[in-house]
Amino acid sequence: MTQQKTWEPPALVPHRAGIMNKFGDAPPQSSYQSDIDGVEIAQLREQYGSPLFIVSEKTLRENARRLRQAFASRWPKVRHGWSYKTNYNNAVCNIMHQEGSWAEVVSDFEYLKARALGVPGSHIIFNGPWKPNYILEQAVREGALINIDHLDELFALEQIASNQRKQVSIGIRLNFATGYTEAWSRFGFNIESGAAMNAVQRIHSSPWLKLIGLHSHIGTFVLDTRAYAVQARIMGGFMDKVERDYGCEIEYLDIGGGFASRNSLQGAYLPADLVVPTFDDYAEAIVNALKEITAKRSAEGKPLPTLILETGRAMVDDAETLVTTVVGNKRLPDGRRATILDAGLNLLFTAFWYNHEIKPLRHIDSITEETVLYGPLCMNIDVVRASIMLPALSVGEALTIRPVGAYNNTQWMQFIQFRPAVVMITQEGEVELVRAPETMQMLNDMERLPETLRHPFPAGLPE
Repeated sequence: MTQQKTWEPPALVPHRAGIMNKFGDAPPQSSYQSDIDGVEIAQLREQYGSPLFIVSEKTLRENARRLRQAFASRWPKVRHGWSYKTNYNNAVCNIMHQEGSWAEVVSDFEYLKARALGVPGSHIIFNGPWKPNYILEQAVREGALINIDHLDELFALEQIASNQRKQVSIGIRLNFATGYTEAWSRFGFNIESGAAMNAVQRIHSSPWLKLIGLHSHIGTFVLDTRAYAVQARIMGGFMDKVERDYGCEIEYLDIGGGFASRNSLQGAYLPADLVVPTFDDYAEAIVNALKEITAKRSAEGKPLPTLILETGRAMVDDAETLVTTVVGNKRLPDGRRATILDAGLNLLFTAFWYNHEIKPLRHIDSITEETVLYGPLCMNIDVVRASIMLPALSVGEALTIRPVGAYNNTQWMQFIQFRPAVVMITQEGEVELVRAPETMQMLNDMERLPETLRHPFPAGLPE
């Protein structure tokens, strides 16, 4: 049975050539996506509603294994800390832990979440600029790997260690200029100013603290692998000086995260597949630099530092898809088609900087034209895509948006709309609900209404 098309009055649509691209058009892609890992998306949408997030367990595990293989085949001691802030859905986190990743957390909330999932404190890397005293006390008791961010945290940690009568092994976060990325100078201790070495001296003078590691994070969505090579050399040089001047042994170099995912940044000339480095590309640059800076150490028979990675985005982004439904169409004053979706920036925070891949669930036999995709929020900034070529989309038509696995399920907002369900397609092809959709009951359960305010229209109010 053919679907009856809705009549639309004719309109004059100006032709726009768009931004010229000296590299030519992007490689052709399939015009629609009907399934994920062999499971029909339409079936999931019918069962769980729209919008809907769909996670692929298969893709997650494959990504984790590719990352491990890329680095473990080049460096003898490698550890990965799963970045909870990237996506802290319990199912996602435990897949990463089953694949051998520790938990990398940056707050008391994330620390407690990791512990609730069964991650022992000894397998938690604790970063971040604010770690309340109560959680630092717990982290010290449980043997977490703590990387300090500032001197006040150093003083607090020293007092906690003294109270517990134990020496605490710690790392410090460093910041510095690589020449390839913007320096994240608000985090950690700066090398160039001397603040980092002052912190080392202060730790060395304390009977309660022992420096065993160096940590840094040079940025996010880093496309130039040379930045990591410079990072490794700078950290290696600092490690050598610290060991030489203070006699300590640095057991690990934690290079943070920042690996890019297969998403397309707004304004980029080329598609992600042509500009985003592979895990092997990152590993080659980092490990070659590590081998260079540790050559003398190896020759002298000294132990090599453990390489710690905290990449999150590149691991999970392409493992998740958002399904959304068309709820309305209109013509803008300039003639462009505007399509309204049931998912907006409340669910897709990354739309601010990505041009996500967006496709219908089926082939639509219609001329494509420039379309603006709006979300359902009563806000002018709720733009899912400012410009995309799409066929005419009728109300009820569904679209897939991907990759969306990084930061959307942690930065989404309970604003105007309920947050939807998240389902996972298992390796066996089964579908599991891994986060229930919000309901009014859930939201009201968190609120407390004073007795005097329980009746919105008290008796006696005028009509």
